[in-house]
Order: sequence, then structure tokens, then C-alpha cells
Amino acid sequence: MSEVLEKYLPSHAVAPIFNLIEENNIHLKIVNERVTRHGDYRRTQEGVHQITINANLNKFRFLITMVHEISHLVAFDRFGRTIKPHGQEWKFTFQQMMLPFIRPEIFPVQLLPLIAKHFKNPKASSDTDAHLSVALKSFDVDTVSDKNYVFELPAGGVFKIYNGKIFKKGEKRRKRYECVEMETGKIYLFQPNAQVELIVG
Repeated sequence: MSEVLEKYLPSHAVAPIFNLIEENNIHLKIVNERVTRHGDYRRTQEGVHQITINANLNKFRFLITMVHEISHLVAFDRFGRTIKPHGQEWKFTFQQMMLPFIRPEIFPVQLLPLIAKHFKNPKASSDTDAHLSVALKSFDVDTVSDKNYVFELPAGGVFKIYNGKIFKKGEKRRKRYECVEMETGKIYLFQPNAQVELIVG
């Protein structure tokens, strides 16, 4: 297992993550990319703790996702299975479990302040933290892409998302952008760091 983890994690994170997998009797599955999520945790009908993580994540995002999912398991064990999946108990657990990893031997120095800030109040997905998400994406192997971030598009720009739906960028409402789906006229809110394909600028 540790040989497999070496492919996906920063080297100094391999041993502690391996220990967490062993201690919590986790069945880890590394799978092809799922657009809507980086990973998930579930307890199977047989009582097996199964964590599934996308294979295409860079090592830093893989580590954050791995600790995120293990934190679900630990929080449920510690506080009971009636807690909210991303409630205060999970946030507290995630903070405590992530703390030993927030150091320069594991994360690049430029990521550390963003990670420290994020973990003051961790969200259900690191993607909702636009600054951290963009910084993490800069470490992706496939950094050359035909994708743009929503915040980079001009007002009124027309873009396509992964499922082929086409939108027009509108005004920013607090943190997210109002975008109109061209076919239905419905308004959807997009995170500024959502990656999309620009059609008309």
C-alpha cells in the first residue's frame, strides 16, 4: 500500500497516511476522475470503511482530500453517526487531523499561508476557497488546458461547462457569479474558480 501511496502523496506524508489507513481499517480505492467530486467516504453494508479518491489529483490536493475523507470516518466514530457530514464536529476533526501536515516538508512554502487560512474554518470542499483552489491547480500536471476560470471571463462572456450546457456570465453576487443558462434562461451561481470553456468573449 505504501508503494501505491508514494505515487499520489508528498513523500513526507506517505507514512502518516499509511498509519491512518491501517489504524482505521480503511479500504482505499483510487479511481478515474469524477467531475463533481475529488473523493468520498462511505461505510458499506458489511461495515467496511471505504474511501474513494480521484487518480488525477496532484499530490497536495490528494493529501487534503484523503485527510478530508478520513476525518468523516473519525468524526462519525467520535461523535456518532447523526452529526452533519460537514458540521462543526467534522470541521474540528479535519482541523486536528490536518495540523501535522501543514509544514514546509510536505507543502510548498507558497501554499502554506493559504492552507493555514483555509483550515481556520474548513469548508465542505476546498474548491469553494477560490484562492486555495487556484493555487492548488497550479500544481496540476496538466496545466496547459483550453479551460478558463469564470472570474477571468469578460462580463457577458459565453461559456460551456463539462456537461455541454452553455451559459452567459453576469454580475458578481457577493462571492459567486450569476450566469444565465442560454437554453432555459435560468440563473445559476458559479464559483469564481470554476473551470469552463470560453465560447464567445
